[in-house]
Amino acid sequence: MRIQWSLLAGLLFALITAIFAVINVEPVQVNLLFGTFDVPLILLILGCTVLGALIVGSYSIYLQYKMQRKIKMLEQQLAHVIDATGYLMPTEALVPTEEDSTNKI
Repeated sequence: MRIQWSLLAGLLFALITAIFAVINVEPVQVNLLFGTFDVPLILLILGCTVLGALIVGSYSIYLQYKMQRKIKMLEQQLAHVIDATGYLMPTEALVPTEEDSTNKI
């Protein structure tokens, strides 16, 4: 459900940005360190939106990669601790075996 809300919010933001960009089509002057140039405001708005989306998306992918590495490391540590101690997970300890079901009859 969270993904659907995120998708809906993203589409709404894209629609608002597109409407705002279409309304503002007059050229504007952009000043950079090495000079100035004129560009239509619609291209400037859309370009900045795409650049922002790329930055946020790249950072999100980086965080996801970092989290996956941490999860893998923790799973390896857990497996090592389980092997060293012989600990059974509570779900494994409570699973009835075939012998348990035949002895109750």
